[in-house]
Formats: sequence, structure tokens, C-alpha cells
Amino acid sequence: MSDEEVRVWIEQKLCTGDGLCTQYAPEVFQFGDDGLAYVKQEPDGDLLSEAGARADVPEALRLEVIDAADGCPGNCIHVERRADGVEIAGPDAD
Repeated sequence: MSDEEVRVWIEQKLCTGDGLCTQYAPEVFQFGDDGLAYVKQEPDGDLLSEAGARADVPEALRLEVIDAADGCPGNCIHVERRADGVEIAGPDAD
């Protein structure tokens, strides 16, 4: 699991705004003006604010993003394999 290319998205309607994700991987997650977490494609890039917007996860941050999904109190972070879209961490992971 840890060597696959992945992407991540946040289901904002479930986000509780706890900020755990921004602590794990601030290069990938950031709060919007609405107090909810969003993903961004680049560390200094814009937030992807469209519903279901996905960001590619840099290899160096893969485990941090998976840990953020596993520890999210809102259970709203989805991490999926880029190759086939199968969720490997988050609410829909097996």
C-alpha cells in the first residue's frame, strides 16, 4: 500500500474542522475561509474547493496523508490509488 501513487479528497459535508489533517500534512491540507479542510495540489497552491476535487499526493507525504485519513474524527478524508481509484484509506476503504 505504501508504494502506490495515490490521490486524496475531502468530503467537506463530513469535515468537523478539527485540523488533524493540517497537522499531519500541511503541504496537502489547509483550512478554507469556511473553517473546513480542503486539499491543494501544490504546497503553496490554491485550495481545490470544488466538491470531490482530488489532489495527487507526493510520494514523500503518502504515509502522512494515509495517517490523516485513518485518524480523522470526521471520517471525511478519502485516499485512493491513482491507478484504479480504489480507496485505500478513509471511510470507504476495506
